[in-house]
Amino acid sequence: MVWQYNDGGRAIAGFKGRTGDCVVRAIATATQRPYREVYDALFDYARQEKLKRRRKSPRTGVPKNAIRKYMTALGWQWTPTMQIGSGCKVHLRADELPAGRLVVYVSRHVVAVIDGVLHDTYDSSRDGERCVYGYWRAS
Repeated sequence: MVWQYNDGGRAIAGFKGRTGDCVVRAIATATQRPYREVYDALFDYARQEKLKRRRKSPRTGVPKNAIRKYMTALGWQWTPTMQIGSGCKVHLRADELPAGRLVVYVSRHVVAVIDGVLHDTYDSSRDGERCVYGYWRAS
């Protein structure tokens, strides 16, 4: 899979340093929305979630329910590609994912894939061996 460096507009939005904001970067890239807009929206959705642990921030992680609500509100649909005990069926490879703009869930990471090109701050494909748990796609 071809990799293209993309921070999702993080630097342009004025954010500095390293952080675990892959969800914001992937959604901003795939939906073509400004990083700050996605960051603020996810922060609001995360705030609405009743968390037993410390409050999450888009900077360090976002609850899955908050992501689901936000992506659904944008009109995107979830497609699971792996079930518990089923083993890996889809890998982070251009020939195993559909064309179009995708927000892809892989192990401990979320990434944007646009027409078979991986958009991230590093090549997170693990040479095409990284398992895909599912993806969001515009409906």
